Amino acid sequence: MPDHGYCTVAAAAQAEFEEKRSRFIGSIAPVSSEEEALAFIASVHAQNRDARHNCHACLLRAGGIKRFSDDGEPQGTAGKPILEVIEREGLTDTVLVVTRYFGGILLGAGGLTRAYAQAAKLAVDAAQRVWMRPAVLVGVECDYSLYGKITYLLPQYEAQAQAPDFAEEVRLTLLLPEERLDSFAQELTELSAGRVFPQVQKKLFAAFENG
Repeated sequence: MPDHGYCTVAAAAQAEFEEKRSRFIGSIAPVSSEEEALAFIASVHAQNRDARHNCHACLLRAGGIKRFSDDGEPQGTAGKPILEVIEREGLTDTVLVVTRYFGGILLGAGGLTRAYAQAAKLAVDAAQRVWMRPAVLVGVECDYSLYGKITYLLPQYEAQAQAPDFAEEVRLTLLLPEERLDSFAQELTELSAGRVFPQVQKKLFAAFENG
């Protein structure tokens, strides 16, 4: 089956609220590996050394990895509710840490579960979502007479150009949705009478303006 992409957050975000004098801070970030997730969790821990708990969850596409931790809270009251919010919101390649500064009043298991879920949801809502689509990074070499015509084509194919290299020929590096590659290659061939075609350098996932 074709891979149509996935949803994550565009950048790290944070939100907080208070429940019975306990302060809950939700911190969310996009990640592409378990190492990146662990690094983000460690950074939140470092920023909140005085907090009673830094509970987390992460969900990764690679290997279908799901991780969560209650970090000292009663089992099932923190990490799992955070993970459930990530899943319910349709996110992946995402890590979410909820920090709790204890306010002296016990919330009970039900209260904790609701508070951690609420903090996670607030963090998700504070972040900008982004749809990551299958993409290709391609190289194109052309003479100067074709450079303007090729750059004029790029918006039609949602192609994002990186800084061109002006040498004897113009070397372009372009990022475009994978499903647009064949039609882009065909138009380049027609435009250049068969002299120019895209060379695929890498396959990856990327965000494009049209989602």
